[in-house]
Amino acid sequence: MAGGEGTVRVDVWIWSVRLVKTRSLAASACRAGHVRVNGDRAKPAQAVKAGDEVRLRHAGRERVVVVEKVLRKRVGAPAAVEAYVDNSPPPPPREAVAPAGVRDRGAGRPTKRDRRELDRLRGEGALPPG
Repeated sequence: MAGGEGTVRVDVWIWSVRLVKTRSLAASACRAGHVRVNGDRAKPAQAVKAGDEVRLRHAGRERVVVVEKVLRKRVGAPAAVEAYVDNSPPPPPREAVAPAGVRDRGAGRPTKRDRRELDRLRGEGALPPG
């Protein structure tokens, strides 16, 4: 790898420690500006070393990790957890919302009026009056 023995590309590292599912997703996240290394936007080929802070916005939450070990190949989950210190804020609590619009079995297809009421409950497609 370019940059010395103790560095690796940021897209390879976040893939190898299983923060993202594929390397192409890691590179896309870097190009989209969702990855920051020590506070600066990171390109996919930016080198990371032990002690760097990596921030990744993925799947609706932000992960903040500090690099402990530099990995060049994808490893199992137990080994991946040892490669970083997770300083991420806790995920937002899942809201216990009753599923809106559950129809009884055999009730048939919803009418246009039923569908509009369901959309209104879900907050979808509501046009402002006027």
